[in-house]
Amino acid sequence: RLTGCFTLSCVFEMDKTPESYLDLFPLEAIVYLTPDSENVLEDIDPSKVYVLGGLVDESIHKQLTLRRAREQRLQTARLPIREYMVRAPNSRNYHSETLAINQVFDVLVTFYETRSWPAALRAGVSSGKGYVLPDTADQ
Repeated sequence: RLTGCFTLSCVFEMDKTPESYLDLFPLEAIVYLTPDSENVLEDIDPSKVYVLGGLVDESIHKQLTLRRAREQRLQTARLPIREYMVRAPNSRNYHSETLAINQVFDVLVTFYETRSWPAALRAGVSSGKGYVLPDTADQ
């Protein structure tokens, strides 16, 4: 139930194919993005292929994308939400680092353009996730 395979070139062209990324790219070039990874994405390497570990599902399945990446022997990484954002107080005490595919894509494109994680996270992580940048925590 994974979504299609996407590649992002330096000019931000996106290709979609029903083929598996495992058939299209060498394993060592693939980085599977999952919020459950222990590895923090620090930079975007144009020689790598980033797989957005999304599921077409309304519920969150903890560790599912990480398990899938490990089964496929792929490198994993997560967005640096914890490193650049803080938990915002909210009535539901809700905090989630799990983003929709379009949000992850927005973060990656903005980071690639600005080279700024705060700007990128501001662009892609909605306040409804319970995380905000430190300069907006009191608002």
